[in-house]
Amino acid sequence: MTMTPIRLRAEDAEDLKVVSACLQDAILPVGDMCFQPADKRFVMVVNRFRWEAADQPRPGPTADDDDLAPYERVHCGVRVEGVTAAKLRGFDIKNRGQLLELLSIEMAEGGRITLNFAGGGGVLLEGTALRVMVEDLGEPWPTGCRPCHPDDTAPEPSPDHPQDHPQDRRGV
Repeated sequence: MTMTPIRLRAEDAEDLKVVSACLQDAILPVGDMCFQPADKRFVMVVNRFRWEAADQPRPGPTADDDDLAPYERVHCGVRVEGVTAAKLRGFDIKNRGQLLELLSIEMAEGGRITLNFAGGGGVLLEGTALRVMVEDLGEPWPTGCRPCHPDDTAPEPSPDHPQDHPQDRRGV
């Protein structure tokens, strides 16, 4: 089975819910996001967990160690057009190597967009007629880590399948 890269556009709150679900638990260094005021654009490249493939067998021939890395991540470009201001909270833009974990993207009051990160950080994007474009870049790679959340009802992890955790970035 061949996995198709995602390519999405969001122009309203309903579309944004789909984009948010696809990008949940994406990881990015602070240095991989940029506001381009002259172009009215906010961009970032994230390391996206492929939720759509999480319960599917990996494509291609099987190997003896497939159970060590049963999940996949892929680089993904995120572009928001129509942005006139980007306001940051909870992290230092100068700390370019700091890793952020994206929890959600939401439509805020007045048509603004909020990027919510673990630990309380966030980015508020302001503008008119904001449009979000998301596209996978390149081939996915295997990982043994599946993101989990405190309220997940998933079974406890086994030693063979560690759970992804902000402090545990093995296999990311």
